[in-house]
Amino acid sequence: MKKKVLGRGLDALIPEVKVQKTPETNEIDIDRIEPNPSQPRMVFDEARLEELATSIRENGVLQPILIRPFGDRFQLIAGERRLSAAQRAGLLKIPAFVREIPDERLLELALVENIQREQLNPMEEAQAYQNLMEETGQTQEQIAERLGKDRSTIANSIRLLKLPLAVGQLVFKGKLSPGHARALLASGAAASDMLRFAETIIEKGLSVREVERHVKNNQNEKQPRSPKVSDPNVSSAEERLRQTLGTKVEILTNASNSGEIRIHFYSREDLLRIFESITKK
Repeated sequence: MKKKVLGRGLDALIPEVKVQKTPETNEIDIDRIEPNPSQPRMVFDEARLEELATSIRENGVLQPILIRPFGDRFQLIAGERRLSAAQRAGLLKIPAFVREIPDERLLELALVENIQREQLNPMEEAQAYQNLMEETGQTQEQIAERLGKDRSTIANSIRLLKLPLAVGQLVFKGKLSPGHARALLASGAAASDMLRFAETIIEKGLSVREVERHVKNNQNEKQPRSPKVSDPNVSSAEERLRQTLGTKVEILTNASNSGEIRIHFYSREDLLRIFESITKK
């Protein structure tokens, strides 16, 4: 199935809805527009918002916002930055497309709008994906298909929500990259240790690969792995388990022929899928 691509714009996601143009100018009184309760963006960059307001004073609003009828008023669907900047610029009206949008589509369209314009920080985007899954009951695969992204992109984003609050704030503020954060998550360290390591990463400017190497070396020191037996029967068993469970599986043995089976998972949803696959029979 061909994925819908975000670059095609919001129309690609709601082609069944007709644009209802208001007479002639298609402009709406700003004071008649209510905010979007499902807006995924938590904060706005004040400097960039002021820059946009200055641009609007000089050039007007070049891209109409998207709204829906809301009683005798309207409710914003997408374009909160433009609306806020227009208010700052002193505009009384703003160009808008008016569409009949059901409640369950509010978060999805607001999320798509923000992703298209690259306005969400990694933590906001992760929370928006999680909220979208919870509100729609869709899986990561379904969300990925709907938004034109790889499932791994959605899974890796949502993983950031597992960060300790203090570390998540560093990502939120742009001091720590998502790649660094995911490497920290792989360490399985306590929250306090993870925060100290995050601060060291920032202070020393460590790359993601340096962090990954440090985490791997630290894990090897604490939990040395038994040498993997290159037995063709073991390799065959690993392959069958991989095919059955749909994920990486390792069979580790030692000289006494005892050992362990390691089943890898990459998200909470992945864990539940594997659990159900093992226990359903």
